[in-house]
Amino acid sequence: MEHSSEEDSDISESEMLKYEDKSYKKLKSGNHSVKISDEAFTCPYCPKKRKQEYLYKDLLQHASGVGNSTSNKRSAKEKANHLALAKYLEKDLRDAGSPSKPVNEGDPLTGCSHDEKFVWPWTGIVVNIPTRRAEDGRSVGESGSKLRDELIRRGFNPTRVHPLWNFRGHSGCAVVEFHKDWPGLHNAMSFEKAYEADHHGKKDWYASNQEKSGLYAWVARSDDYNLKNIIGDHLRKIGDLKTISEMMEEEARKQNLLVSNLTNMIEVKDKHLEEMKERFTETSNSVEKLMEEKDRLLQSYNEEIKKIQLSARDHFQRIFTDHEKLKLQLESQKKELELRGEELEKRETQNENDRKILAEEIEKNAMRNNSLQLASLVQQKADENVRKLAEDQKKQKEDLHNRIIQLEKQLDAKQALALEIERLKGSLNVMKHMGDDGDIEVLQKMETVLKDLREKEGELDDLEALNQTLIIRERKSNDELQDARKELINALKELAGRAHIGLKRMGELDNKPFLEVMNRKYNEEEAEERASELCSLWEEYLKDPDWHPFKVITAEGKHKVCISLISKFDLSMF
Repeated sequence: MEHSSEEDSDISESEMLKYEDKSYKKLKSGNHSVKISDEAFTCPYCPKKRKQEYLYKDLLQHASGVGNSTSNKRSAKEKANHLALAKYLEKDLRDAGSPSKPVNEGDPLTGCSHDEKFVWPWTGIVVNIPTRRAEDGRSVGESGSKLRDELIRRGFNPTRVHPLWNFRGHSGCAVVEFHKDWPGLHNAMSFEKAYEADHHGKKDWYASNQEKSGLYAWVARSDDYNLKNIIGDHLRKIGDLKTISEMMEEEARKQNLLVSNLTNMIEVKDKHLEEMKERFTETSNSVEKLMEEKDRLLQSYNEEIKKIQLSARDHFQRIFTDHEKLKLQLESQKKELELRGEELEKRETQNENDRKILAEEIEKNAMRNNSLQLASLVQQKADENVRKLAEDQKKQKEDLHNRIIQLEKQLDAKQALALEIERLKGSLNVMKHMGDDGDIEVLQKMETVLKDLREKEGELDDLEALNQTLIIRERKSNDELQDARKELINALKELAGRAHIGLKRMGELDNKPFLEVMNRKYNEEEAEERASELCSLWEEYLKDPDWHPFKVITAEGKHKVCISLISKFDLSMF
């Protein structure tokens, strides 16, 4: 059950009376539910306690005990709430302290024989329950839970009501089960007396001089237990016959057994406690002895440590003194060695300087000799290159002169061919005029002349293409010759002012493309070797003036420039 937010914090002892009145007013106004049924009550301030249901006296005792408790475990708020609950039970629920009694307030067990046999667990019988016929032909009646709730409202507190059924359906009878303890017997006898007071008891049911209406009920006894009907069969199935005296004797026996067991347990606990005390005493004595021994050992240990520390300090002092002496000796020896080292360095420096001067002079002389030798070699190579270049120029001039003569011849042939073409065209025109007369011989001659004319024009076109190709090659060779001439002139001009002369042949092949191609097929060493061979081969080709990488051929009556075929050796290199 929820509490208001003002109850979340504790209160002081001085505020207990005010808080008690406040809680009492809340109980009285119905904010907290206390009464569950006529005999069952609950504590609204102990929701987490296992025991949720109390009898009136038990709840009153609980509330008074907690409210008047001196334990520090109970807060002032809890005490005030339970005092208010006790006040509410005494003032407002005094009449609810016992179950409702339909006949009178006397003890229902009064007049009950202790030697009379009852069915145990305590059981009641209800007969003449209204039934009706269902569609399937069987009898049906009210459920047991509805009858149980009605009996609970009347204060009899049964645990279960079990309607009895047979092959025809509801028999109109039911068995009421109560608690197995003495309050259960009390409720069962109250249940019986209530129906007897209404003239609906066992005697009234078996009386034959009156009409039966309503429910009849009583407590099951031995005669009911021994009945040869559905009631007797069910009673024999669920219970036994016992007298009140037997129950009291059995309870006394159980209580005596419990007391005996508790007494034995107390004796065992006392014995165990004595043993624990003896062990505690022995352990305490052992601990005291161990502590004394520990103190003694600790004292001796501290004394030994002090002695060791004093001895170690003296030893360290001696070592430190010896160390200082050795340090001074080493310092003096170090200074002597440094002085000797300085003298040796001075001598070594002087010797080193002399050696350096001598080495520099030797190196200068060697460089002069090398420069002179290199200059002479360069001069020889330059003279040789000039001679070769002069020969190449002479040869190229001769080639150019021959080419000019050849071109002049070709030009004459071309002009003659052009004249021949013009002559043939004139003849063709004459023949055309003559062909108008229908002479067959003239027409045949005209076709022959026309064919010759076409062949001559084709030859003229071939000569034009060849002439154009030769002109391009001649111009290119002339440009290369002029570039080489300029480069040689510049090199000769700079020859006198340079100590080192480098020569480079114009048109020399680059080795990198050959090396890149060979690296794709061979390893690094073999690729370099084959690239050098192939590059040298192509250089030899380039030196040959009769070798041309491009050739002019006649195909389909036309001149075409094509790449010259590579030799089988060149292909094997790739």
